[in-house]
Amino acid sequence: MSDSNKQWLLKTRPTGMVTVDNFEMVATPLPSPDFASGQVLIKNLMLGFDPAMRGWIEDVRSYLPPVAIGEPMRASGVGQIIASENEDLPVGTLVQGLLDWQEYSIGDPAGPVPPRPLPEGTPPSMALSVFGTTTLTAYFGLLDIGQPQQGDTVLVSGAAGATGSVVAQIAKLKGCRVIGIAGGKEKCQWLLETCGLDEVIDYKSEDIDTRLGELCPDDIDVFFDNVGGDTLEVALDHMADFSRIVLCGAISQYNNETPAPGPKNLMILVARRIRMQGFIVLDYLDRADEAFTELAAWVMDGKIAWREDTQEGFENIPATLARLFDGRNQGKQLLKLAEAD
Repeated sequence: MSDSNKQWLLKTRPTGMVTVDNFEMVATPLPSPDFASGQVLIKNLMLGFDPAMRGWIEDVRSYLPPVAIGEPMRASGVGQIIASENEDLPVGTLVQGLLDWQEYSIGDPAGPVPPRPLPEGTPPSMALSVFGTTTLTAYFGLLDIGQPQQGDTVLVSGAAGATGSVVAQIAKLKGCRVIGIAGGKEKCQWLLETCGLDEVIDYKSEDIDTRLGELCPDDIDVFFDNVGGDTLEVALDHMADFSRIVLCGAISQYNNETPAPGPKNLMILVARRIRMQGFIVLDYLDRADEAFTELAAWVMDGKIAWREDTQEGFENIPATLARLFDGRNQGKQLLKLAEAD
């Protein structure tokens, strides 16, 4: 075990697109857990990347405090416990939690996202992808907030992403007609041929408004939105009476230098009695076992397809985050740091 800990710190808050220059790599002493309170020392093995991380470095009120200048960047990850006096978290255990952009992290059972042991035999990549928080987001966002009914028409933006693709497939399993919006021929083909969506709109080559008019003559019952901006505004025009809109993210706006205007047609919510609601997956962590019981059965039966895009190397961490915002990633974005002992 090394006596130092490499970290990527937030150096500056981005204006517009997040870049490598917003972060600084440093070497610091190995962190010292408070064993008396149950803390453990974790060697980070793999990191996960999500669009929400862009919001974590904005100095604005949110569901988590913003990452401070000079602090390690926050991230989900899987690691192995290498020092512990906690009987529930012994040395050698693989755990998942908020581990930050660093080689070693302190796991705190009393923290906001305590380290959770991986089920035996679960690879780190699966723990962060199909059995990770993006899948929990898809499950609870669609089923609890969207409340799809058999026969409903469900629209999913960002449908080829780690969250959107699972949303679309759960909607199919619940007997819905599913339309996805994604960018590029390859992603659209994957959604149709592998994930089994009924229709896919390629926003890079097709007009979303025109295609929704053609595909949804009876309008949309549930819209799961990961994109926001113009996509949300267009979808509003095609929502049915008493339909539901699930606000999960707005990746089209995260790197704007100035806030974009809101949709001009929000009064449609009133006229058509539409419910539009945001949510945060952290509110559902106490129900994770409920979701994973059903999700595991679907995955084992081959009913849920997923993709992982795995980069490697500590030095490539900031560049890997940037992949989320230029469309290069294919599925859940991951970065491998080390192997388990």
